[in-house]
Amino acid sequence: MPILIVGAGLYGTVLARALADKGHRIHIIDQRNHIAGNCFDEINAHGIRVHRYGPHIFHTANGLVIDYVKRFADWHDYRHRVRAQLSDGTLVPLPVNRETLRHVPQERVIDIFFRPYTRKMWGVPLEEIDPSILARVPIDPDAPDDYFPKDPFVGFPIGGYTAFVEEILRHNKISVALETSYRHGMEERFDYCFNAMPIDAFFDFDLGRLPYRSIKFHTIDLPVSRLLTHPVINFTDDGPMTRVTEWKNFPGHGNTASWTSLTFEEPCADHENGFERYYPVKDRDGENRALYKRYHERVPARMRFIGRTGLYAYLDMHQAISSALALADDVLS
Repeated sequence: MPILIVGAGLYGTVLARALADKGHRIHIIDQRNHIAGNCFDEINAHGIRVHRYGPHIFHTANGLVIDYVKRFADWHDYRHRVRAQLSDGTLVPLPVNRETLRHVPQERVIDIFFRPYTRKMWGVPLEEIDPSILARVPIDPDAPDDYFPKDPFVGFPIGGYTAFVEEILRHNKISVALETSYRHGMEERFDYCFNAMPIDAFFDFDLGRLPYRSIKFHTIDLPVSRLLTHPVINFTDDGPMTRVTEWKNFPGHGNTASWTSLTFEEPCADHENGFERYYPVKDRDGENRALYKRYHERVPARMRFIGRTGLYAYLDMHQAISSALALADDVLS
């Protein structure tokens, strides 16, 4: 049966390939001028690979997902080690471990690492954020110097994420139309529609807007070979930036001797950044989730919402793949 998928991000493309492999004709549309959604990457003028929407480090312990991604790309092995910069310029491991605690007393950890970050990232005091968000960055004196210690598979696709997604889409039953926005009624030519657009936008925000946090990315190119000791440095100050990425410090991201490229991240509300939606706001009282459920109750019978903005849920890349594969199995059964 012909199926429409709105959104050429990772969730939509994995779902499309799984359905196409079983004989279904899939048409994907995306309002952007590129595939791969927020994991889109490209080579800049200096031969350095830059992720347009911030650093995406693939990591998982899910064997099914590992087997899946290896079908479509070979991978650079990598272990992600992050540093946080203290007020005196000292760099310490993050998440907090024993080495970090040599420089920061345990009773100061919340005030130094969590309170300013929460204010910048989420735009609210620490006390107003759902505790599960902070639990993503644990405090463990015995933790290794590794951001994803429980994930045996960490790395980057050789050739980049865009090429990886292109390979997933390489199927004679999949067609893609870029710079094409969803319009009400276009799904009528299809038997079913999987929609990754913001669910509140689909309903013209008639119950109110679901809030998101966004990121303004500031990328600079400098005529030096390298600047940072680690790929990602987090800032603990009260300034507007949360972190900086030096792209050449990731494997397979460039080796030019005369230039380096860095991207600084400045969080903001989505309405301050052209409604670029990156992080659903998980408030402590659950009001945003309740609003999402009210929208979800009204979804048409032959449509299902998917992806981060369709589900109003934060999804890592491995979670998007796992969820898309599970949904395909459900549809095919």
